[in-house]
Amino acid sequence: MDAAGPSSDPGCDGMSGFIDYVTRHADDLLEATLEHLWLTGATLVLAIALAAIVTMVCLRSRRLGDAVVEVLGAIYSIPSLALFALLIPLTGLGFTSAVIVMVVYCQFMLVRNALEGIRGVDPDILEAAEGLGMSPRQVMIRVRLPLALPTIIAGVRLAAISTIGIATIAASINAGGLGLILFSGLRTLDVDKILAGTLCCMALALVVDALLKRLEALTSRGISLRELS
Repeated sequence: MDAAGPSSDPGCDGMSGFIDYVTRHADDLLEATLEHLWLTGATLVLAIALAAIVTMVCLRSRRLGDAVVEVLGAIYSIPSLALFALLIPLTGLGFTSAVIVMVVYCQFMLVRNALEGIRGVDPDILEAAEGLGMSPRQVMIRVRLPLALPTIIAGVRLAAISTIGIATIAASINAGGLGLILFSGLRTLDVDKILAGTLCCMALALVVDALLKRLEALTSRGISLRELS
């Protein structure tokens, strides 16, 4: 019986092929990752700005806030491809349509967490702030928002991870990013390409989540120190 050589190991061949693909296409992977990061970053900036406005409006009435969150939750349950398809006749293919859809998706997590954080502030703390002569605006800026910040950032974390995932699907409307590599790999049944795109997307999500988790921990620690002082 002939001894099998190292090249006969399918796992070894698969790993070497994957490494070879990453080495030969490192520039393409980096470019796609940066496009994905730009798409995600632009979405989050616009989504946070819009969510801040929506949250302030919702704070005027608990019933209004609850209704808005329910509507946003219903929109979030719609498949992203369906929303992309609905928007294409209005804004066309590409970056703009992708960002608009993802900004809408982010609203559910951002507004829900912001409302929960702001509403969850201890009433005794609010009463004490009002007793010190603070106006409603000062109470919001100096008391409610700082205390709600960890919950708000937790919503940003969820929105960021969700956006990174949805952005891969946005490649179907020519928005760029890592989704282009994944869809190309699926069309050609190229396992190395699919694996490379998946790992880059996972790495991006883990890094973004770790940074936001660190920010969330820092804000929580800052609030604890202020309460002890």
